[in-house]
Amino acid sequence: MRRHRLPLLLIAFGVLPIRAVLYTLTTNTAALVAIQILDGVGAGIFGVVSALVIADLTRGSGRFNITLGAISTAVGIGAALSQMIAGTIVHQFSFNAGFLFLAAIAAMAFGILYFFMPETREKSFLREHL
Repeated sequence: MRRHRLPLLLIAFGVLPIRAVLYTLTTNTAALVAIQILDGVGAGIFGVVSALVIADLTRGSGRFNITLGAISTAVGIGAALSQMIAGTIVHQFSFNAGFLFLAAIAAMAFGILYFFMPETREKSFLREHL
């Protein structure tokens, strides 16, 4: 059975804009906890599948650890910047505006992934790039 990475990454990235929009629709504590659980599922999928994609892309090169470190650094910088920018938007406008800003950024990331990221598990992709 073939297991593809891209659909799983799309699920992980697709959860992000949905989660951000859902935050703007409720103040109910139980609903907010459910939304956080949805975020945790997306983060868990991303954590595992991104390591598999990096393994596919670096197979045989000896560069897995440095690539994983670079991606983790980029994710950390992105998380810090998004909170700083969204915090500024919340301060100037509202929480809903901040969450909608984050939803827009996440939707753009989803679009980039959907339109430009090839399936790394395919044998032809691996042959071409190794």
